Amino acid sequence: MATAAPQQPKRTGAVESLSTWRWTDRIALALCWICGIALCVAAASILLYMAYRGLQYVRPELLFDRPTGEPDQTRSGGIADPILGTMMLTLLGTALAVPLGVCVALWLVEYGRPAGLARLVESGVEVVAGTPSIVLAIFGLILFQQSWLGWLSFTSEGGGVFGRSLINASVMMSLIALPLVVGATREGLNSIPGHVREASYALGKTKAATIRRVLLPAVRPSIATGTALGMGRIAGDTAIVIILLGNTLLIEPQGDAPLWNVLTGTGSTLTSYVYENSPAGEGGAYEKAYAAAFVLLLVVLVLNFVVARIVGGSHAARSNLWSR
Repeated sequence: MATAAPQQPKRTGAVESLSTWRWTDRIALALCWICGIALCVAAASILLYMAYRGLQYVRPELLFDRPTGEPDQTRSGGIADPILGTMMLTLLGTALAVPLGVCVALWLVEYGRPAGLARLVESGVEVVAGTPSIVLAIFGLILFQQSWLGWLSFTSEGGGVFGRSLINASVMMSLIALPLVVGATREGLNSIPGHVREASYALGKTKAATIRRVLLPAVRPSIATGTALGMGRIAGDTAIVIILLGNTLLIEPQGDAPLWNVLTGTGSTLTSYVYENSPAGEGGAYEKAYAAAFVLLLVVLVLNFVVARIVGGSHAARSNLWSR
């Protein structure tokens, strides 16, 4: 005698109604909406206000003229040197942070031995990530004021080492970007399925070859994301610029060696220019401060746009790769 098959529960497709939630859950949902909308309003307010004030004073001559050496910047001068200083400092700091950050992430994920040292390195990265930039700046100033590092710094005619230079500021700026590069690269490496590594080993590839030819190409979007985030942090920092770059409006080379005299000289960035000409500074050129802040905001927005594009493309590319 045949037995009847058990009946499967019918799927009604009904959507859970908000009215069935507990009142605490509904309050939490409302708070989430409020926080999200408030964040959007704050970001839009900053963007619109800086665009309104900045576009009033941005002129072509302001972008291509150099600042004057006078404390009063209301008379003449532009922001050409701060723009150039921002670009050089960002590129140098990123160039130092990315290779080191990628190597640290690879060692932590793929090796991690000895375990005690790996935990110590992880703690060190977290400490650097949580250290205020002003503390890093003071530490860098104490370090680079040592006489045996005088060849990296701006020095006086009597041989005194000031510890301030473009290269010194870049070294400390790289510490700001380093945790972001390490975190993004580790996330990318951890997202790669284990069977990808096993397939490479099965084909006779060594661990070093697997890292070089399989893992690194796969995590390029993650590395690019960390790099873009680090560049944004470097471009927006002020404390290290004021303390270690000299906080001079003009880029002032030291010595006669091409390029090296610029790296060991002093200068400024857009952030220090904005500070100098804000009500808290001594420049007194509020209009130019608004214009420089608007230019800096455009740089940050471009970096955020690049990050969004990279993140969106990386998720789709990894999903297609691992699903094969």
